[in-house]
Amino acid sequence: MTNYREILRLHSLGLNKTEIALSCQCARNTVAATLQRAANCGLQWPLPEEMSDKQLSERLFPSSTSTPVYKMPDYEWVHREMQKNGVTLSLLWVEYCEQCHQNDELPYKSTQFNKYYADYVHKTKATVHFSCCSRSLKISSAISS
Repeated sequence: MTNYREILRLHSLGLNKTEIALSCQCARNTVAATLQRAANCGLQWPLPEEMSDKQLSERLFPSSTSTPVYKMPDYEWVHREMQKNGVTLSLLWVEYCEQCHQNDELPYKSTQFNKYYADYVHKTKATVHFSCCSRSLKISSAISS
């Protein structure tokens, strides 16, 4: 774990970022990020004695508690639409994105949209029927033989 307290102490002594990185055995970018965040938080050496290393770490790099909430598509509707001629999953994804943007919601990217649809199909054992001319294929292959 990076010793943020030591980085701040060495910086107050006038060492440059490369020297601090070598001394603390961390990357120079880590030192730069720590010093930048300390300046943004108003932290300077000496630190308050009651501040623990964990508190210092949380103050410099607060954990993000909010995760983005994506709008889950209605895969039952997607599956019904997929049974129509000329409808593709990418077309439905574009419609889904437009609907999300109109409602100020966050849409899934196409890869996640497709993955969740595949999971839905697998979970519900849903089948997609393709209108195919298998009979005409058999006839044409028999004629060409």
